[in-house]
Amino acid sequence: MGNNNNNNNNNNNNNNMSRKLTIVVVGDGAVGKSALTLRFLRDQFHEEYDPTIEDSYCKHLEVDGQEYTLDINDTAGQQEFRGHRTEQFLREGDGFICVYSITSASSFEQLIGFRDQIWRIKESKCVPMIMVGNKWDLSDQGERQIPTEVGARMAEESNALFVEAR
Repeated sequence: MGNNNNNNNNNNNNNNMSRKLTIVVVGDGAVGKSALTLRFLRDQFHEEYDPTIEDSYCKHLEVDGQEYTLDINDTAGQQEFRGHRTEQFLREGDGFICVYSITSASSFEQLIGFRDQIWRIKESKCVPMIMVGNKWDLSDQGERQIPTEVGARMAEESNALFVEAR
């Protein structure tokens, strides 16, 4: 009977421990990956564009009573900065935020390539993924190239969640 109490205490301690998840943010250059990441982490928005080679961040949060530690890897979007490190991030990722600009058809096409690369590396099409159509605030200026329905359909075909963001 004493062992049951110890087991229950150990289970409670395990439930209170923070669960570590690695989130990888991918997408073409200048689609707003870093802006989204910094908005989530620090509630900051920077207008100027500074190409990312790679950045890693850590955020602690609680969801439904469970503590999580998110390791967020903001990967390079520019072709010349992609490479072996990006593949390593994809291999280590537990979940993926795939970002394209609704004002750029080429960024949408690049995203399909990233998705396929994730599936290949993970050897599965059942990977936690969110497709983000970014720069929604520019859609009212007539710059939209990717309709919401097209992004939503791609997300559905990819077993991913979908959202458009500013």
